[in-house]
Amino acid sequence: MSQKISPLAGKPAPASILVDIPRLLAAYTDLQPDPSVPAQRVAFGTSGHRGSSFERSFNAWHILAISQAICDYRKAKGIDGPLFIGADTHALSQPAFENALEVLAANGVETMVSTGGEFTPTPAVSHAILVYNRGRTSGLADGIVITPSHNPPDNGGFKYNPSNGGPADTDITKWVENRANALLEGGLREVKRMPLAQARTAATTHEHDFLNHYVADLANVIDFDAIRGAGIRMGVDPLGGAGVHYWGPIAERYRLDLTVVSDVVDPQFAFMSVDWDGKIRMDPSSKYAMQRLIGLKDRYDVAFACDTDHDRHGIVTRSSGLLEPNHYLSVLIDYLFRHRPQWNAQAAVGKTVVSTALIDRVAKRLGRQLYEVPVGFKWFAPGLFDGSLGFGCEESAGASLLRRDGTAWVTDKDGLVPALLSAEITAREGKDPGELYARLTDELGKPFANRVEAAATPAQKAKLSKLSPDQLKTDQLAGEKIEQVLDRAPGNGAAIGGIKAVAASGWFAARPSGTEAIYKIYAESFRDEAHLQALLSEAQSIVDAALA
Repeated sequence: MSQKISPLAGKPAPASILVDIPRLLAAYTDLQPDPSVPAQRVAFGTSGHRGSSFERSFNAWHILAISQAICDYRKAKGIDGPLFIGADTHALSQPAFENALEVLAANGVETMVSTGGEFTPTPAVSHAILVYNRGRTSGLADGIVITPSHNPPDNGGFKYNPSNGGPADTDITKWVENRANALLEGGLREVKRMPLAQARTAATTHEHDFLNHYVADLANVIDFDAIRGAGIRMGVDPLGGAGVHYWGPIAERYRLDLTVVSDVVDPQFAFMSVDWDGKIRMDPSSKYAMQRLIGLKDRYDVAFACDTDHDRHGIVTRSSGLLEPNHYLSVLIDYLFRHRPQWNAQAAVGKTVVSTALIDRVAKRLGRQLYEVPVGFKWFAPGLFDGSLGFGCEESAGASLLRRDGTAWVTDKDGLVPALLSAEITAREGKDPGELYARLTDELGKPFANRVEAAATPAQKAKLSKLSPDQLKTDQLAGEKIEQVLDRAPGNGAAIGGIKAVAASGWFAARPSGTEAIYKIYAESFRDEAHLQALLSEAQSIVDAALA
């Protein structure tokens, strides 16, 4: 398996690959999914239901069914507080928001929509839920986030966050998914819905100023005095995403030297440089997608970007250019647990099974427990909620952490806070995160890592997700004895939906994607590039044998 890099990668998006927005929106309304076709049913992956209206996998019918299913779930569980709803800048997010509101209003759900129709980042919804629920034991709030994250412009996404503010756990998503598909099969006959104009003016629909509530509370997470005092010059590229109008108020309120390099919002995302595979993807961890900001790196002490719903971060430094997510996360953990004295001394470090093992080494040196879980941010929500986790992260540049006083901030991924922390780190340490990563690897060892992916059918993905340790026909991995083979995460014993093999100086993991028709192989070596290639090659042989 080789990851073929498109000749368009890193170049400005040509007109030929831009999505036809009127056609996309027409397909959302006009094309009806067939629930007898698996790919056209409601399916909650690691982060909600995703799809494209062209493929009949994200259409009005899906959103009406899921929204009714969420209303039914709330009723069954006695959830009767307000529901906070936010949407990003993808073209399909607005019609999905409108359909959801029609159903929520018809079901009498107290719904909090953003003031003036402002775009809403994922962390701002999580923040609103937690702030509302603080100190309450009844009448609890929950939320909906409408976003396909960093995925291409023709995608839509729809997520439910229960009252702990984080992504819904599997038992909830399975309930909602089953109910939504039953509603689809029933031709939406049981869906309650009212006209949009009526829903907007319903007594149950209220405006909530997500932006100002979130921005005003940031001082409880970030040391802005340190950033301002050190005169750190920052650049931010919102990549046309939901936080596009948040950065100006952040700079103004906290008197920061922060430049927004572009505030353009364009549903085609025509300003993007093309990602590795020739698609437009607002991925702040991709050097191909981040060309605009990388080109400006010498103008700032540190620069950063976020994806479309602002739940992922990308850090660009003068010393190193764009940092790999795993590199910055390691620096962030090392910094935070040394500079947050009010955090509980027992607060653990959370990471997913495919995040770098450098985090394990950092946590060990800090004397902190490591909490290793399957892929999916939902696994961190309870620990971030009760303060038993100081920090939770996944290898794809998603993270969240506690407030400076050790209480919960948000329990979903937050791209803005890790981005701003890169400036706090530079201010307090006198070195940018790229320089600090170099120092960290001098002390703890330098990892060489890669991830490759290949197309996989639903049947192949199902097979791969059920791989067990006894299917590994070898006790050797790239010349070393295998110390551990995992199909369950050490932190919580949950199935990882794939397999991970660990040796003394390297590991690999293989798992199907929860949202795309691909599988992924991750590998990391603490030796060199040749050892990494050997790990990937052996991992590929094991996957090939399993899928044969």
